[in-house]
Amino acid sequence: MSDYPSNLTLVVRQIRYQVTYFMRVPVALFFTLILPIVMLVLFNALFGDNTVTINGEEWPVRQFYTGGLAAYTAVSATYSNIGNMVPIRRDEGILKRWRSTPLPTWTYLSGVIGSSVVIAFTGALAMIAMGVVLYDLQIDWAKMPAAFVTLLVGVATFAALGMALVSIIKSASSSAALVNATILPLAFISDVFVVTEDEGFLHNLASIFPLKPFVNAFQNCFNPFVDGSGFEPGKLAFVAAWGVVGGVIAVKRFSWEPSGAPSRRGRRAQEAAVEN
Repeated sequence: MSDYPSNLTLVVRQIRYQVTYFMRVPVALFFTLILPIVMLVLFNALFGDNTVTINGEEWPVRQFYTGGLAAYTAVSATYSNIGNMVPIRRDEGILKRWRSTPLPTWTYLSGVIGSSVVIAFTGALAMIAMGVVLYDLQIDWAKMPAAFVTLLVGVATFAALGMALVSIIKSASSSAALVNATILPLAFISDVFVVTEDEGFLHNLASIFPLKPFVNAFQNCFNPFVDGSGFEPGKLAFVAAWGVVGGVIAVKRFSWEPSGAPSRRGRRAQEAAVEN
């Protein structure tokens, strides 16, 4: 029997390695996990006594913020983390060196994406726990399957979109600006930092993108004034569709080579020209 580890073992080891690497990068740790917690405490200190109207009922803003910022933490752990870290590793030649090892290349990508999912769930659970302990967030256990599925669809989608963004980014020097430019403005109009009106230009604009449907679907799983199981199949399907598009772009355009390096096809053409 071969001593070579199974594919599952390889993926688990890569996820563990990527999580360990993430925990050793203070900047990534702060902006992904610590900053949303600071925002939760700060926003509740400033606006926690206000309410938001849901289905004709007044819901405390401090509870509204918990679900919204938990969803945003998951987005930050996937979309922002992947969009910032992978281009750096590519420009430093780390991806290229990984690709030259005997391990299947897909295990590395699985480790990057899988670690982001683990970090996303950890961050979201920490936010929800804070909401329960500090802000009297109500947990309806009948809605928790919907919360889990919603979070899973959201993190998978934004991980795919993060990889799609990586395939478009030309260099690590522009990654942070592009990541922030594509997610922060949406967060302000997607019921994460402020509550937007149900109608109007900003509402319609935000509804085109996947962040608002994901945030609202996850918030509703903790809203006592939302009846039923908490599942939002229409919103989840819309979010997942964005994930499929992101996955297709990532598969077709992803590059292991640093910016400016010739592609594999280009190297072969150069080698053929030299031989001739």
